[in-house]
Amino acid sequence: MDKASYFKKMEYQDEAYEALCKRCGVCCGSQTSDPCANLVKLNDGTYSCKVYETRHGPQSSVSGKMFACVNIRDVIKSGAYYPDCPYCKGSG
Repeated sequence: MDKASYFKKMEYQDEAYEALCKRCGVCCGSQTSDPCANLVKLNDGTYSCKVYETRHGPQSSVSGKMFACVNIRDVIKSGAYYPDCPYCKGSG
C-alpha cells in the first residue's frame, strides 16, 4: 500500500470511529461535578466540545483543575470503561 492510500485508509477509519460517538460527554466529565470547561450541553441533550479540533493536550476543568485531554482510544486502552459508550462496547 502506498503512503497516500495508507493515509486515506486511516482517515476513513477515524471518521468511522468518530461516527460511533453518542455525544454523551461522559468521557469529558458530563456526569461529574467538575467537567471539562470546554464541554457544552446542547439543546438536544447531547454535548459538544468548544475546542474539538485542538482538544488534545492541556485543558482545564470548570474549577480550574488542569488535565491532559487524550484520544478516547487511549482512555479505553488505559482501562477506563463507560458502560453505555459505543467505543467501549466495540473495544472488547
